[in-house]
Amino acid sequence: MFKAAFFDLDGTLVNSLYDLAASTNHVIAKYGFNKREVDEFKYFVGDGIPKMLQRAIGKEIETETFEKIKNEFLQYYAEHCADETCAYEGIVGLLMFLKSKGVKLAVVTNKAQEMAEKVVDEVFGFVLKFDYILGMQPGIPAKPDPTGVLMAMDKLGVKPNECVFVGDTGMDVAAGVNAGAYAVGVLWGYREKDELEKSGAVAFAKEPKEIANIVMGE
Repeated sequence: MFKAAFFDLDGTLVNSLYDLAASTNHVIAKYGFNKREVDEFKYFVGDGIPKMLQRAIGKEIETETFEKIKNEFLQYYAEHCADETCAYEGIVGLLMFLKSKGVKLAVVTNKAQEMAEKVVDEVFGFVLKFDYILGMQPGIPAKPDPTGVLMAMDKLGVKPNECVFVGDTGMDVAAGVNAGAYAVGVLWGYREKDELEKSGAVAFAKEPKEIANIVMGE
């Protein structure tokens, strides 16, 4: 049995594509850029907001204009980040089960800290509380760098071999591997199994209850 389970947020615990797409399209359209299809955001997200916006815009633009777009996005998304965002089927039950077994729960995401906390609270706050939430913030490199994962381990007082790291993208899996955790790739998220395999996933889950079995050592 593992003592802690660390989760990516977008594409792993929650489906946030609609809110990310709607907020991005709302802002970039004001600056004359074409709106993008929701499914395109499966490959736009994962590396933080600036990268997502750059990919959605689709070309290099002046730094000053980009900063305006980014700031407007952050303001708009802060108000709409949980309009349509919801937990994947079976996730709430999984988290409650793990919590009942004494497993420590953490979120480690490339989503901005404030946004991550708000989404987690809006989606899960009515049933449970995570032991730690770590989002993007100054001085902490984005995944796949393991710094954030190692910080979370230290915060929760667990060793790498006592942790499962669960994510839906190659960078999530790589972050878990780089931190020495047992890396699990989920197959309901934004990327394909091939990407997860190449990044070093040692197990895969087609549905949340399979993660419970992995964490419990069954």
